[in-house]
Amino acid sequence: QVQLVESGGGLVQPGGSLRLSCAASGTIWHVNDMGWYRQAPGKERELVARITGGGSTNYADSVKGRFTISRDNAKNTVYLQMNSLTPEDTAVYYCNADVRTSYITTSSYYWGQGTQVTVSS
Repeated sequence: QVQLVESGGGLVQPGGSLRLSCAASGTIWHVNDMGWYRQAPGKERELVARITGGGSTNYADSVKGRFTISRDNAKNTVYLQMNSLTPEDTAVYYCNADVRTSYITTSSYYWGQGTQVTVSS
């Protein structure tokens, strides 16, 4: 019905940068909020950043000033620019989107499959 496909993860050295992308496809009438979450080994999944359809953003305190979330509404795509990465940012990063599939249905949250980000020297 709705698919979220992430890309852009990988291995990077401390202090480096990565840009994640997540494209929503399928039966989409409107995409509301989009966001990024992450889950490190042995820890719970946590919010990294979210962005509304109008462009308002919020960030976890741990990434403020280093990460930037943005979106392209025409492409139903959300991005996460990650700078000054540290080993503590190592995790699987998941895309999340609040999507309406038609004008008569309420929205539902969908998740991507996750992309691994590893920060190590």
